[in-house]
Amino acid sequence: MIPQSFLQDLLNRVDIVEVVGRYVQLKKGGANFMGLCPFHNEKSPSFTVSPTKQFYHCFGCGAHGSAISFLMEHAGLGFVEAVEELARNVGLDVPREAPIPGAPAPAAQRAQTLGLVDVMTRACDYYRKQLRGAPAAIEYLKRRGLTGEIAAHFGLGYAPDAWQNLEAAFQNYRDDQLLDAGLVIESEKGEAGGAKRRYDRFRDRIMFPIRNTKGQVIAFGGRVLDKGEPKYLNSPETPLFSKGSELYGLFEARTGIRDAGYVLVVEGYMDVVALAQLGFPQAVATLGTACTPMHVQKLLRQTETVVFSFDGDAAGRRAARRALEACLQHADDNRSFKFLFLPSEHDPDSYVREYGANAFAEEVSRAMPLSQFLIGEVTAGKEMHQPEGRARALFEAKPLLQQMPANALRGQILHALAERVGSSVEEVAELCELQISAVRRQNAWDKAPAKREKRRVVGTEHRALQNLLMFPVLGNELTEEETKILQDGRHHAEIFSEVLAHCHEMGAQADFRFMSDRLRTSPNWASFDDILREILAFEENARDLLLFDPADEAQVERREEQIALRLTELRSAIRRLQYDGLCEALETIFKRPSLTSDELRHAQALSRQRDELKRLLAPVGTGGARS
Repeated sequence: MIPQSFLQDLLNRVDIVEVVGRYVQLKKGGANFMGLCPFHNEKSPSFTVSPTKQFYHCFGCGAHGSAISFLMEHAGLGFVEAVEELARNVGLDVPREAPIPGAPAPAAQRAQTLGLVDVMTRACDYYRKQLRGAPAAIEYLKRRGLTGEIAAHFGLGYAPDAWQNLEAAFQNYRDDQLLDAGLVIESEKGEAGGAKRRYDRFRDRIMFPIRNTKGQVIAFGGRVLDKGEPKYLNSPETPLFSKGSELYGLFEARTGIRDAGYVLVVEGYMDVVALAQLGFPQAVATLGTACTPMHVQKLLRQTETVVFSFDGDAAGRRAARRALEACLQHADDNRSFKFLFLPSEHDPDSYVREYGANAFAEEVSRAMPLSQFLIGEVTAGKEMHQPEGRARALFEAKPLLQQMPANALRGQILHALAERVGSSVEEVAELCELQISAVRRQNAWDKAPAKREKRRVVGTEHRALQNLLMFPVLGNELTEEETKILQDGRHHAEIFSEVLAHCHEMGAQADFRFMSDRLRTSPNWASFDDILREILAFEENARDLLLFDPADEAQVERREEQIALRLTELRSAIRRLQYDGLCEALETIFKRPSLTSDELRHAQALSRQRDELKRLLAPVGTGGARS
């Protein structure tokens, strides 16, 4: 865990105008800076960056946050990655927990990473220069319809057909960093002097630099020019590169993804580059491996809609099935996963060239949703008119459904599957060992669609949560009993538990900016974001109180007054929640046909507690307590 005091110090040293200005053209307007919002399309600037408050806010789409959250949202970094990036810029070392015995020291690990990044950057520059003097490679790229501009945008290069090309790029070809970076290979056979013979991994190949979300070259993919094998060759796993978590073209596609509103996952580097050339800059590709949950998680930092494009042959269907499985644990109700199958004779590049960009965009819009693909997969090839076929379908569906969150989407899939196998939803849920209660709630939603909107935090709980998010220091003022009431609530216990944990962790330094940063990686972010946007939509002086300047004594005094008022309101809301909970408990008890003496005594105790709370609530002006 990174200490809160360090985060406070970091944001005090960072200039958010400089951080945002690397990606957005900003112009000074009064005390703030303005620019076109990088998170939505607009023609007039509504995106403001405050150097005094170290905060950004878009009046158009509601995007908001500190320098940390800007890097998380715009560059797709995780919380720790964003903190590390900012710390590097201002010359700070991020404090770490106690090191694992035998693990490399953080300083040594950082030095190794920086050294390998430097090696990869120099190799990339070398390969790019070689492409200019390689007519066969240039001709190949032209045949694929690529221009010099798109090749330069992706940093394409060429590795000449020789064994030790990189000797020309590095003074010391025997530097172990070349080996650690995967650029050279050591032969088992030794040379005359006893040292193992070294040679370049990539020879006579078009070179595709693979970048991380910071834009650093961490690996290469090489496409053979002639008919050699393998057709595509990737860098091996290195301290910089893991195939199971990296995606080709993600760094270059960030703006395209935001503009399109979705990311398109294709099967190869050339598809990514060609699609960018043809007007689809939102494409990325896995790196010769099946799509993993880590890939999906990384994509979801950029967008809530992921479209996978596969060939329509058997291999494409197998790859799609693995992608489906990778998506299941991330299949929340506010996310969308789709699967596009092109005719077997086409890849995305060839399809666009034959039928045009509009036709391909139409295919993308008609892509198969996850629910339809899942049900199709488990029922395909089964004799669904026979009990054995239906049983087999349920057998295959069980592990897939168990990976999904217990949400509305899973409930809808259960309904559709139950119809296909001729069973009730409860029977299917029981056979798949899913929670019946969750299924019944989903069944109720299906009968009354209007209630789906009620999943948002509303009413008294909304008021309590809004106060905690505005002034997180309030979480540390609550008694154990008040904290327990929020954490044990019937509707949003998980949300309150998460917020209160952050309040306690941040302690006296808890504030709106830090809470906003901490919650961005939460599975409940959509609920939090709604309320954070409401807070920032308040009048200007309310935002000033939230994002106050500690050097301004008048602001500090007004803030303290606000905190005291908000604490009173929060405690009133908690009493109301406790009162409502007691009323519901008593209602449940008195619905029973008869009560034991113990149950009656318990009900009397609850009634006394309810009446006391009713007395406390009456003067507050909350509209009166129900009896």
